[in-house]
Amino acid sequence: MERVLFIIFAAAAVGSALNLIAQRNPMYSALSLIGTLASLSALYVTLHAQFVAAMQIIVYAGAIMVLFVFVIMLLNLQEDQPRIEKQQWLRYLAVPFAAALMAEALYVFRNVKDIRLPAGSDSDRAVGATWSIGTSLFTDYLLPFEVTSVLILMAIVGAIVLARREDG
Repeated sequence: MERVLFIIFAAAAVGSALNLIAQRNPMYSALSLIGTLASLSALYVTLHAQFVAAMQIIVYAGAIMVLFVFVIMLLNLQEDQPRIEKQQWLRYLAVPFAAALMAEALYVFRNVKDIRLPAGSDSDRAVGATWSIGTSLFTDYLLPFEVTSVLILMAIVGAIVLARREDG
């Protein structure tokens, strides 16, 4: 039964993700992304990772998607309004800021192994407990965690660029 549910939710996630790409309206794309995130949450439940499933719904399908929908609605400019690009000099700051971000990430990744964690009880270290998830997230999986946050930031910037792009 779990295998059947897994296949159903995996198909729903893939279908919703394909719909996300195929939509031309950003609001419908955001709704498809919510469907994809909900399907992923259901997949986590079938894998007995209830905490991760709850965090998927609360953080991504809840908070992040509210932010995406807010940005989409905020940047939905009318075509008759003139678009003036202000502060063109800001694009030249991208390279120094990117270099500073990479230097900061390199510093964190080199020094993260030196952090000593406090000793806790065995119930705190149980697999799936909040403490064990937080510990592994910020030690063993720090790089994927940071890459994910940068990808979310790039998605928001991409949404802003696509929303403000002039046709023609």
